[in-house]
Amino acid sequence: MSTRTAAWLAWAVCAISLAVTALCFLLIALNLSLDTPAYFFWPDLTVLALGYSVIGAIIASRLPNHPIGWLCCAIGFIAAIDHFGGEYAVYALLAHPHSLPGGMAMFWLQDWFWMLFIGLIVFLLLLFPTGRLPSSRWQPFAWGSVVVILVAVILTASTPLPSSGSEIRGSLEEPPSPIQFSVLLLGLVAAVSVVVGRRNARGVERQQIKWLLYAGAIFFVGSSLKIAVVYFIQLEGPWGLWISYILVAIGGLGGPIAIGIAILRYRLYEIDTLINRTLVYGALTVMLVALYFGGIVVLQRFLVLLTGQQSTLAVVASTLIIAALFTPLRRRIQRFIDRRFYRSKYDARETLEAFSATLRDETDLGALSEDLVGIVRETMQPAHVSLWLRHDKSSKDQQTD
Repeated sequence: MSTRTAAWLAWAVCAISLAVTALCFLLIALNLSLDTPAYFFWPDLTVLALGYSVIGAIIASRLPNHPIGWLCCAIGFIAAIDHFGGEYAVYALLAHPHSLPGGMAMFWLQDWFWMLFIGLIVFLLLLFPTGRLPSSRWQPFAWGSVVVILVAVILTASTPLPSSGSEIRGSLEEPPSPIQFSVLLLGLVAAVSVVVGRRNARGVERQQIKWLLYAGAIFFVGSSLKIAVVYFIQLEGPWGLWISYILVAIGGLGGPIAIGIAILRYRLYEIDTLINRTLVYGALTVMLVALYFGGIVVLQRFLVLLTGQQSTLAVVASTLIIAALFTPLRRRIQRFIDRRFYRSKYDARETLEAFSATLRDETDLGALSEDLVGIVRETMQPAHVSLWLRHDKSSKDQQTD
């Protein structure tokens, strides 16, 4: 397939996915206008449709022979169709019953169609980033995944459909069945394959895998927090919903963006800095929030015991404490993370800083040369080191005169 044909096909699939997603939002507006909640999984499917469709079109149009781009296009397209089926079923069966034909057909479609893009995500993880399996030993797992997904789709599609409105509403919001959960478990095993199967990767491939794992970690944290907010914390009102939507958007869009950066190799080597900053400021944020609210509770109790009433002084004092601790705490966390996760870079930095201090005090050129050669050997570990010193011609002439 030529690059021009591939670009046309990829962007056509992307346009269809985006158009279907736009129709989904029209149905969401109609459902809300009739006091009917939107399809429960609409945030997840929206970010999947948008993110994977666009990234897939970009990759496939530039690298038409790479399977990752086409897999992303297919994932975005299937997510858009599944979202449309869910919103259509909500409107035709719950919001305005019998107003549109095919409501039960769309309900039947969305019940099993989502497992197809989960299966594609499994193969995307298996083939990332080279477009090939990590090794021939993963072929049985790949074929086994196809069998499990097909069996799950057939069993789910042949399950009798609910008849009453309450059963339909519960089915649209219920968690996956054991059969469907097996498909989700395949995705976890495929994610492990990225770490285990490609643990010996070096150079560019290693940086590509870091991008995917970084996005996967964000998606896992976002999804876990969403489940905690919706099912365990159960925040009332719009706050709980908006928090879960933001978490899903961050996690769902992070995956395709990381895949696009990794495959197209755009600013690829900045992932180390990004991971470092995420670890530092993530840990800093958690510690400051804990100190802030802990300080408020402790100081508030102390003031109540002292004065017999609550005061805003606890909030002010906690804020000042956080402002004073921000810089020193950030430096301590940075040093800890550098020592724990970036030991070689930390050692090199410490060595260079010590050499800089020596450079200010040492005047013997021979001693400095030996120190410099030792520093290069210690930090860069080359096979051979040679030091050439250029004599200053002008100073030589001045000495002759």
